[in-house]
Amino acid sequence: MAGRDRIVHLLRQLERTACRCPAHSHTFHQGKLPIGPHTDYAFEMASSNIRYGAGVSVEVGMDLQNLGAQNVCLMTDRTLTRLPPVQAVLESLVRNRVRFQVFDDVRVEPSDSSFKEAISFAKKDSFDVFVAVGGGSVIDTCKAANLYSCHPDADFLDFVNAPIGKGRPVTRTLKPLIAVPTTAGTGSETTGVAIFDYEPLKAKTGIASRALRPTLGIVDPLHTLSMPERVAANSGFDVLCHALESYTALPYSQRAPCPTNPINRPAYQGSNPISDVWSRHALSVVSKYMKRAVRDSEDLEARSSMHLASVFAGIGFGNAGVHLCHGMSYPIAGNVKTHTARGYSVEHPLVPHGLSVVLTAPAVFSFTAPMCPERHLEAAEILGADVRQVKRADAGAVLADTLRRFLFDLQVEDGLGAVGYHKDDIPALVKGTLPQERVTKLSPRAHTEEDLSRLFETSMKLY
Repeated sequence: MAGRDRIVHLLRQLERTACRCPAHSHTFHQGKLPIGPHTDYAFEMASSNIRYGAGVSVEVGMDLQNLGAQNVCLMTDRTLTRLPPVQAVLESLVRNRVRFQVFDDVRVEPSDSSFKEAISFAKKDSFDVFVAVGGGSVIDTCKAANLYSCHPDADFLDFVNAPIGKGRPVTRTLKPLIAVPTTAGTGSETTGVAIFDYEPLKAKTGIASRALRPTLGIVDPLHTLSMPERVAANSGFDVLCHALESYTALPYSQRAPCPTNPINRPAYQGSNPISDVWSRHALSVVSKYMKRAVRDSEDLEARSSMHLASVFAGIGFGNAGVHLCHGMSYPIAGNVKTHTARGYSVEHPLVPHGLSVVLTAPAVFSFTAPMCPERHLEAAEILGADVRQVKRADAGAVLADTLRRFLFDLQVEDGLGAVGYHKDDIPALVKGTLPQERVTKLSPRAHTEEDLSRLFETSMKLY
């Protein structure tokens, strides 16, 4: 009984120190459902194995040998093939006599078409291990290729999130996947999520299943030194919003419906006491190191710290989820017209993912603050605001102003208007947000189409 009593004591301590606002009063019960039969009563913690260290990419060939790999599919993009991260991995594979083939046609901000090209490549041969070297676009593409090559008869929409796809659970075991991230942002090396542009609707959607999680994430901070300034900035904004959104998400015990079978419990479960720890710490690292990492590509301490922050936030949001910033970002990226992204070597119009997410952040957190003001104030304080005399009712305004200053200091475009959008585009942006229920339903505050319209309108200009 002593061990059990200690666990109960620790849980009660957690409860006493937790946020008391209506949206985040996590309560631990002994044998009782906390809310009711229609909401969940449990959460799961899942993450890839992570190996971190400067130069650790040299070990990937040995890892493949240890897995008994006979035919490896290595995925990357054409820009990265010329850069040190891919060269380091290829040298390790050659040194360890690993047989491999390279697919380097990954699209930055992938689409259903580019996913299908990678899937077709993966189906042509009997690959027994996958390796992804790149940012979130590469890792997500490799996840999809692994999934569908293991389900050769599946229709593409079978595993795509509802309502765009059928959202079927993945029941087969996939091949091992080793992810070597080269950006400090998506956290894709830790999660079971693969995001893409669904071109028929001009909106982003994705595939979400714990089965997609990489077997191993090799986090080598030396790879981040090759990131251009704007790539470092936009990747960092993704980390920022992962941390903020997962920390302020609807609590897991208020998410409905409660799954009738644990296989149906979503990867994005709602905020929970374990994810909170990772998200809050990631936010602290962003506050301390992001500006340095953006401004000086040779600042190894700052870039290494942001690489770890991406992992921390990935573990947090990979189990809690994100909400409105990400849900609204998908049509922003998907409906891009002519915007040319600074620092990106691509030939197509592009609003980078991290930028599309952060442009709505001030408006979103001003909107969600009334449901959990303590958490919004804590986030503002971590990001440098003095909140000692701030009233709970002003939490949203304070966090929004703090974010605007942060974005201004990092030379972020002045709102959606600066990336090519106008008020006339708002109905299309709202329409593209509506199918994103997987994430938008985790907003701590319920919202209507009119609310979304106002958030997009407010985000047209930031400063």
